[in-house]
Amino acid sequence: MRSEELALESFQEQIKDQIAIVLVEPQSPGNIGMVCRAMKNMGLSELRLVNPCPIDHPEAYKFAVSARDLLERAVVFDTLAEALADSGISVATTRRHGKYRQEIFTPAEVVAKLRSNLGNNRAALVFGREDSGLTTDELALCRWHATIPTGDDYGSLNLAQAVLIFCYELRKGWERGVVAQSRIIADAAETETLYGHMEQTLLRIGFLNPQNPAHIMRSLRRIFARAELDEREVAILRGMLTQIDWAATAFQGKKGS
Repeated sequence: MRSEELALESFQEQIKDQIAIVLVEPQSPGNIGMVCRAMKNMGLSELRLVNPCPIDHPEAYKFAVSARDLLERAVVFDTLAEALADSGISVATTRRHGKYRQEIFTPAEVVAKLRSNLGNNRAALVFGREDSGLTTDELALCRWHATIPTGDDYGSLNLAQAVLIFCYELRKGWERGVVAQSRIIADAAETETLYGHMEQTLLRIGFLNPQNPAHIMRSLRRIFARAELDEREVAILRGMLTQIDWAATAFQGKKGS
């Protein structure tokens, strides 16, 4: 068997059940079908849809071509948080930069990071709406952010084109061999519980502005996302927050107020 065939077999065996493509509120059945085709072209098989347009639509089947099986197996979720709950690694794709859109990786850089972390973890690549992408709050749910470098005159890519580029980079990145086993990163369900606890505790002790707690919480999310917490570390932090909650029983108001 040729080396490239071995690489493809290794790629499909290792990640077909570990990496999900997540589309948030896709608006075109045809785009969903084309995404299925792009995924199958590159050996991925798990599609998750968040509050999508109708998927049992003739246009979806028309553009899926021979990837109709992926379309029929696609799992629908009400929220992005639910779609990411079992994933320790999540990558939000975005075209825009800004205050809450920092440390944005290229597709090749995302693949390099996945090669170092995927061994014992599930991952999700998240793509936003065709007309407006992902919201800031949706980006905050994801561990890493990524973008596809494009020309300045017109940077907006078709949804299926963007998915195909990321899937191709994944396929190409696995030609170098199987990913080594890695530490198990806490999944999104666990980290979201941590962030919810943290927000309530920090509000209680007056650290967060009750009118806009998300402003600082987004920065804290980025700090802990870089730390790539495991289950034990999440438990330690939650224990610390519980102790702060207990110690703040007699809290008299924010320092200096």
